Amino acid sequence: MTIPLAFAVAALALGLALWAVVFAIRDRAVVLRQLWGAAVVEVAIVVEAVVALVLVVGGAQPHEPAVFWGYVVATLIMLPLAAAWAFAERTRWSSVVLVIAAVTVAFLQLRLLQVWGTQ
Repeated sequence: MTIPLAFAVAALALGLALWAVVFAIRDRAVVLRQLWGAAVVEVAIVVEAVVALVLVVGGAQPHEPAVFWGYVVATLIMLPLAAAWAFAERTRWSSVVLVIAAVTVAFLQLRLLQVWGTQ
């Protein structure tokens, strides 16, 4: 697990969360550009998961493998679920859902680093 990659994913997720907060405050629903932003974050998460898998195949191991891979799966599904909800819910609450999902992704990045053992 690389620290710069985890922080990059967290920064992207927090940027998306801030963008969604602005929309929530303005009582606006999520727009397509925000969903594209979520897709960019998702691509970064997939890259991170592949890097983690390569490291594990190369011999590195997280301290708690089951917890680590559980967090990886949770991180991978968080934004697609939020995007589906935001697409279906065309009110201000879609922005709130996106905020919660993006902040959760950022938080999970820190947990991934802790579980990997790079605090």
